[in-house]
Amino acid sequence: MCGVIPDLVAVVVGRPGRACAAASLAGEVHITLRSTPSLSEAAGDDDVQARAPSIPVRLSRVGVTGVEKVIRVRDELFFARLECFVDLSSDQKGAHMSRFEEVVNEAIGEVILKESAFQAETLAKHIAELVRERQGAERAEVTIEARYPEHKPAPVSGVMTQEIYALYGRAVALPTGTRRVVGVSATGMTACPCAQELVAARARERLRGDDFSEEQIERVFEHVPVATHNQRGLGTLHIGCLEECDAEIDASALLAIVEGSMSSEIYELMKRSDEVEVVEKAHRRPRFVEDCVREMVAGVVSRFPELDDGSFVSARQENLETIHQHNVVAERHGLMSELRREIATGRPAPRQTTLDGWLDGSSRAPTAP
Repeated sequence: MCGVIPDLVAVVVGRPGRACAAASLAGEVHITLRSTPSLSEAAGDDDVQARAPSIPVRLSRVGVTGVEKVIRVRDELFFARLECFVDLSSDQKGAHMSRFEEVVNEAIGEVILKESAFQAETLAKHIAELVRERQGAERAEVTIEARYPEHKPAPVSGVMTQEIYALYGRAVALPTGTRRVVGVSATGMTACPCAQELVAARARERLRGDDFSEEQIERVFEHVPVATHNQRGLGTLHIGCLEECDAEIDASALLAIVEGSMSSEIYELMKRSDEVEVVEKAHRRPRFVEDCVREMVAGVVSRFPELDDGSFVSARQENLETIHQHNVVAERHGLMSELRREIATGRPAPRQTTLDGWLDGSSRAPTAP
């Protein structure tokens, strides 16, 4: 890379509160920049990147990946990984790679210092707009993934346990404006409905063979959860806001939707009373991987009535199977208008808008019939 590459030292000190709001972390930043001229600049060389390429082909994406930052918040370390890309015109040999790092460092300081609440999608938006401006690009794209802890009590004993979640921010800056996406991922437990029905059918046969009446059998199943095989599931939910959208999307609300979509939440630390509570809850709410995605979609439609019809939703569930070698996955993506209409009418949407299409502004909310 050529150009000036600054070293960043950033310390974020947040006020007490829930770590779940990694999308809303208040704090301050102290930044020290030390810039060292590159060898080409010291030698007075011209701007090699600005030269014309030997093959005049426009490039879709040029940028950097694996940009890592660690921010300290209330004695907790938050690890973030960033990716930054721009398109490159056919008359420019290369992008100025050092400017990506400069912009990331500058944006971290500006966003956290100026915003009352730090949001991953806000930082992604700010970086994308700065990168597009500094690189002279038509399109800039930034993705942020952060890992953060949430302290929550176990369901019965109340013992505090630390759970780790993923927070996502993504933005695409175009001449028409910037669209941004916020998302979360959480791990939970699911119980298979199909195997449970098979186990229940076999149990009914045995009870009838022991002269239990149908009324007695129903009472047994009312009080005793039926066994089935389980999966550990990873649910991921994203919501995208249009250029003019000013809706506040709380990460904790998204997290509640994801965890609530599965058969039960899970906890890193539990007493025996907590274990039996989690197992019983999961087996009383058996759900397929497809059920989890539908629950997430319905949760977003119900929880965010203020979102514009042109807003975007993506829900994904992956279950790690226990009685199979393979895993299973289900997904749904689309505009809020598509999902609202489908839930209200039961009729499938004529199309399902993709995230890439929505980010580039090629998809707008269809007019109501």
